[in-house]
Amino acid sequence: MTQWERLQQLDTVYSQRAFDLYNGDEFPMEVRHYLAHWIEGQDWERASRDSSQAAFLFQVLLENLDNQFSRFVQEKESFLLQRNFRRYKQNFQVSVLPLWICEALKLLNIIRCLEEQQDEFDFKYQTHLMDCENFLSDISAMLDASDVLHSALINEELVEWKQRQQKSCIGAPDDTSLEHLEKWFTQIIECMFQLQKFLQKLDELVGKMTYENDPIPVRKPPLNIRVDTLLTHLIKSSFVVETQPSMPQGRGLLVLRTNVQFSVKVRLLYKVPELNHVMKVTVSIDKFRKFNVLGTLSKALNMAESMNGGMVADFRHLVILFVNPVVCFMQLSLSVTEELHRINFQTQFDCQGLSVPLETSSLPVVVISNSSQQQSAWASVLWFNMLCPDPKNIKFFETSPAATWLQFGEMLSWQFLSCGKRGLDNDQLETLAIKLFGKQPSYDNCKITWTKFSKENLPDTNFTLWVWLDGILNLVKLYLSDLWSDGSIMGFISKGKERLLLKKKQNGTFLLRFSESIKDGGITFSWVQYANDATPSVQTVKPFTITDLKQIALPDILCNFRIMVAENIPVNPLCYLYPNTPKDQAFGKYYSEKTGEENPYLKYLKTKLVFVSKE
Repeated sequence: MTQWERLQQLDTVYSQRAFDLYNGDEFPMEVRHYLAHWIEGQDWERASRDSSQAAFLFQVLLENLDNQFSRFVQEKESFLLQRNFRRYKQNFQVSVLPLWICEALKLLNIIRCLEEQQDEFDFKYQTHLMDCENFLSDISAMLDASDVLHSALINEELVEWKQRQQKSCIGAPDDTSLEHLEKWFTQIIECMFQLQKFLQKLDELVGKMTYENDPIPVRKPPLNIRVDTLLTHLIKSSFVVETQPSMPQGRGLLVLRTNVQFSVKVRLLYKVPELNHVMKVTVSIDKFRKFNVLGTLSKALNMAESMNGGMVADFRHLVILFVNPVVCFMQLSLSVTEELHRINFQTQFDCQGLSVPLETSSLPVVVISNSSQQQSAWASVLWFNMLCPDPKNIKFFETSPAATWLQFGEMLSWQFLSCGKRGLDNDQLETLAIKLFGKQPSYDNCKITWTKFSKENLPDTNFTLWVWLDGILNLVKLYLSDLWSDGSIMGFISKGKERLLLKKKQNGTFLLRFSESIKDGGITFSWVQYANDATPSVQTVKPFTITDLKQIALPDILCNFRIMVAENIPVNPLCYLYPNTPKDQAFGKYYSEKTGEENPYLKYLKTKLVFVSKE
């Protein structure tokens, strides 16, 4: 039985006193509980004396937090526990930095001591030699810990942020804030510059006096190299594209049209006020086709253009100009909307004696010459950012991979989330999967190719899968976003399942679904009605298109829809939105017709626009 388990068996008064020690975020109770076996199996006394051992245990602690987080995900534990353990890891990483700064202040005292000892070198040789060795060992240990944080920051946190940003470009609801990364980069780089100053101070000491077997000239150069290497890598990695290229009225990010202004923003994650307006960032574009970028091609990193005072260069009025139709031979087999280009940014970092050239690039963009190409261009952007882990791979469409159904379905759900504030549910996704792959026990191994997505027509139609889906997305975005958001539209459902559902419901029950036969997006509704012998039948109206909905909103259509029954009497057959919500309760808040004093036309003959259909 662990100490933690025995502690929980104490009387309430005593156990509560112990639990009070874990109330804060310095070392949360959840971490003590879930990592109890590992924590109690470590030699913490040794770690308190040995900084290298402490750095090692710190790294293992972070790995255990990651492992526990993975267990929560696999075992479908509480979402809150998952989120907390991710935050605890971040807090532990950040909390190490202030300790470094405190240690750095203590190194300052050692240097002063070394200066005094030099004046009495003949009497304190052994003490001086020992202190030098300890000091250099401390710096080496601090650099070991720096390597751990450097790796976590650049190879994990920054990589994850770039992946989140790439997915967010195609609609994923991921957090792409740079606040935490900027704080971590700034603190770590400042610590590295402080270590650099300490090493420079050692040069001054050696200049005053040295001796045979002096450890400073021997051990300091490798430490200098380590500090410079870490600093250079950190600063190069801190130059990122914060906001990817986009046109003000464009279809989405990363689709640019020649002769139309676009904007893009870059950020240096190291906040250095003295470099404000000093670092000039220049813009260029890959030359696979003969494009030029016009506008303000050079801007200084400017804290005034950032919401939180970061080092930002915000390019708002750039234009791509098409110069020459010569195409690179590697791209001859690709269409214009499959050609990928990168917007590149360069600057020079010069600070505290360190000079580093910096460069970064946008995610690949598609450059078009007219608005008719936007649909195909956006398909390319979706496919690339869904599947390509390497943002530098501009040859992606020469051998484009297929997407798994899980990847494809998630991407489609993001599109509906972006257009209508609600993604696709499992039933809607299954309907689409059946449409693409037929009925399967599982769709996990099913794949869809780029050609099937964007080039091959759907069976019995003259348009592709993407054209059909994009038409529906456009319909939702322009005219159906509220109804889609509140769940009134079932959307994707097969005709067979539609009849099966409706025939089990009361007379006048109806549902809304998207048309499968209209290229530019259409929506229809079907309802169940019963004959005199109680036999149910399902009726469906001709789909309504953008042209129809531009004239009259769908809720008003549902409110005023009529069919002609016996003796040519118009009757509204729509009573309940599936499964059993009264129509006016479901759509009343969207009706445009006003009553009472709100309607200035009541003194005239009352009229309304209705859709009438023969039964």
